[in-house]
Amino acid sequence: MTRVAAVDCGTNSIRLLIADVDASTGELTELDRRMTIVRLGQGVDRTGRLAPEALERTFAACREYAGIIKEHGAERVRFVATSASRDAENRDEFVSGVVGILGVEPEVISGDQEAEFSFTGATKELPGHEERLVVDIGGGSTEFVIGRGHVEAARSVDIGCVRLTERHVRSDPPAPEEIAAVRADIEAALDLAEETVPLREASTLVGLAGSVTTVAGIALGLDAYDSEAIHHSRVSRGRVVEIAERLIRSTHEERAAIPVMHPGRVDVIIAGTLVLLAIMDRAGVPEVVVSEHDILDGIAFSLA
Repeated sequence: MTRVAAVDCGTNSIRLLIADVDASTGELTELDRRMTIVRLGQGVDRTGRLAPEALERTFAACREYAGIIKEHGAERVRFVATSASRDAENRDEFVSGVVGILGVEPEVISGDQEAEFSFTGATKELPGHEERLVVDIGGGSTEFVIGRGHVEAARSVDIGCVRLTERHVRSDPPAPEEIAAVRADIEAALDLAEETVPLREASTLVGLAGSVTTVAGIALGLDAYDSEAIHHSRVSRGRVVEIAERLIRSTHEERAAIPVMHPGRVDVIIAGTLVLLAIMDRAGVPEVVVSEHDILDGIAFSLA
């Protein structure tokens, strides 16, 4: 067993997984998994730069994670940074801050690398070898990867719940024309994804990340967020339609009152749900299998 620490820093959240991994069997024993909403991608789509307050929120989370990593005695640490830090002009400031706190350099990986890690993390424990489409709906981008036991095709496109919300949503609840603009961006991005990834060929859709898990929690009617109940749950297209319609009609206050809703997702969950629904329609699948195991698990496996 190797004790590892994997950090995934995305556009909306930063997450930590500490686990013991057996390289020979591929077995992963989770010791600590946590998530902090830092909104690193605040304004990046508009300014091209990481905002000072977003960097400070992220560095504060890194300082907390450094203590947890030390407490668990992780032998290897890998820090992967995704969409927001790929796009930012001042990413060097981000890199130097992380190195100063955690002692490791963040790897600003490509969308294709992100997709590989997500696929490995999401499918390693699933039975069978049918063709699976794994989608990771992030804050700044969405990764699509299809494969049967291994990656066959992957593509990252710039639709994410934070990016779409910042671009188009100004009203509360959103105006019909704002929802139409979000949907138009999603459809254009799906056209791009489909140039590389045959979205309609998969028999199973596996959905990852906070937008998908939040939709699953709502569909299950949970009184509080419960990862064990959400992991490998299945949500039908009909339920996703119902939830999307409910969220579109709701105010910020009404969404915040949903028991499974993290405060950092209240303003962006509508866009994330619309991305999920559009993918289900394009792929022609009746349901989504929800996974709590994702890019973090893929990073942890890579360390072993």
